[in-house]
Amino acid sequence: MDLNAFERKVRYDDVRFVRFLYCDTSGIIRGKSVHIDKLVERARGGIGLTVAMPAMNMLDQLQPVEGLGPVGEVRLVPDIGSYTRLPYAPHSASMMANMVTLDREPWGACARNFLERMIERARQAGVVIEAAFEPEWSLAVRKEDGSCVPVDQSLCFSTVGWEASVGVIDDIVAALEAQGMPVEQFYPELGHGQQELTIRHATALRAADNHVRYRDTVRAVARKHNFVASLAPKPFADQAGNGCHIHLSVWDASSGRNLMAVEGKPNVLSEFGRAWVAGVLSHLPGLVALTAASYNSYRRLKPHMWSSAFGCWGFDNREAAVRIASVLWDETKPSLNMELKPSDNSNNPYLALGGLIAAGLDGVDKKLAPGDPVSVDPGALSDDERARRGIRRLPKTLAEAVDALERDDMLMRALGDILSRTFLTVKRSEAAAFGAEDEAFELAHHFYKF
Repeated sequence: MDLNAFERKVRYDDVRFVRFLYCDTSGIIRGKSVHIDKLVERARGGIGLTVAMPAMNMLDQLQPVEGLGPVGEVRLVPDIGSYTRLPYAPHSASMMANMVTLDREPWGACARNFLERMIERARQAGVVIEAAFEPEWSLAVRKEDGSCVPVDQSLCFSTVGWEASVGVIDDIVAALEAQGMPVEQFYPELGHGQQELTIRHATALRAADNHVRYRDTVRAVARKHNFVASLAPKPFADQAGNGCHIHLSVWDASSGRNLMAVEGKPNVLSEFGRAWVAGVLSHLPGLVALTAASYNSYRRLKPHMWSSAFGCWGFDNREAAVRIASVLWDETKPSLNMELKPSDNSNNPYLALGGLIAAGLDGVDKKLAPGDPVSVDPGALSDDERARRGIRRLPKTLAEAVDALERDDMLMRALGDILSRTFLTVKRSEAAAFGAEDEAFELAHHFYKF
């Protein structure tokens, strides 16, 4: 779109400030905003950003990453196609931004560009990726002493859960729809005050952008209703954790055919799909550092919690790390897709989805085999049986996951030098910082930051 025409549209929307947003190494959504009077200049030339920001951990502690310090600057350059008004913020809009060097080249520390590179890698292989993030989150009320408790004591899928949240959910849905994110399902989940509200799948970059918007929207609208919404993996130690499963399907770029499906066999995974799943499983120990990316994540990734603590796959097996979701009866095209379960809202969606694509493509390139599907809870098998079937326990801590990522040469190469070094350093700092504190410190910081 012509920038002058774009400015006229923004003025017509009665917008005063436009936010240039990015998701940082820790999964925190950050950004800067520009006034409408300077929008054209900044849309073309970007907003200045210190190179230090990717090296900040979620406690705003700057980590020692070579080249990411007080000297140097990049630009936040917006994707104009991602523009949307923010219905919950008066006179405000947002765009997703990429980090670009002063030489006008994509910066190696930019997570959104990492996903763009993996999408391009898929395109060169002749495939298009569609994805959806499936977030769970907790709705809470603040007590007089400042602490938060779940908004209700509802049971899983119970109609009681609708009573406390019906007003705020209706406003959240309206806000999501106003930003071009059609809602598919909503229901009270297992934990007290826990909600699951899903939006429709989209192409990979749009799906990640949507999830960034989703997180901001849920928190902002909840606040307007005097609730507190937390998307942390484990906001309450005694309640079910919040996952954010990633659904992914792969489509032939020329024919539009679902490459995971077998024509005429609705719930059979194709050879392509098997190789894709095998790639994901082979890289899963390191991949979970990107998908379950916080210290708090590993309170949730335990056996028998339906969060998938073991590296295996199965058809509609909700304890398997990779679930092949059975097709819906009324879809106009085959909906067979994979669901990655060890994933939550504390991740950077660009890193999580980009890593997932890189792993799947690696499996296809190498024609890997995933082994037999698992049709039982892998946690119920003996250690010997799991070893015989090649079922590995996933990392039990953030530190273990980060070490596994560093050992994964393919994922490290895909991330690139500066992004991989930054991620390892920042995440190790968070593992050390939270490991030195008590449970209350950990829960409080994750509760409010996600």
